[in-house]
Amino acid sequence: MARRVGATHVVNTSKDDPVEAVRALTGRAGVDHAFEAVGNTTLVRQAIESLAIRGTATIVGVLPPDAKIEFPWMAIRPECRVQTSRMGGNRFRIDIPRYLDFYRQGRLLLDEMVTRRGRLDDINEAFRAMKAGEVARSVLMFD
Repeated sequence: MARRVGATHVVNTSKDDPVEAVRALTGRAGVDHAFEAVGNTTLVRQAIESLAIRGTATIVGVLPPDAKIEFPWMAIRPECRVQTSRMGGNRFRIDIPRYLDFYRQGRLLLDEMVTRRGRLDDINEAFRAMKAGEVARSVLMFD
């Protein structure tokens, strides 16, 4: 799915350590930007550990309220930053029309991210599948 929406490289984390794979892909330098979009503390740590000097890790996913993020001090390379993003700093009146234009132009591939559709009655199954990691995104339709 990542390749279909524009990823140039992917890592199979069931086979490879993601931090080591990123380091290998970048000549050991790390990445300028890493995003955690799931809401998982392990992934936050991996994003931080993948950074290059002056890199930024952005936590987009919503972590549980009692979550604690721990990482080794040396994981923070010189001049790195860890930040959060809620709705991407969205300026609704400006950004939502722009996102709609991108979608209409085929530059924002939202349909490709939907892995399951259902009815509102399927909400419990949709949440179960999301928590189990079986879907990228589910869409529930109102009839």
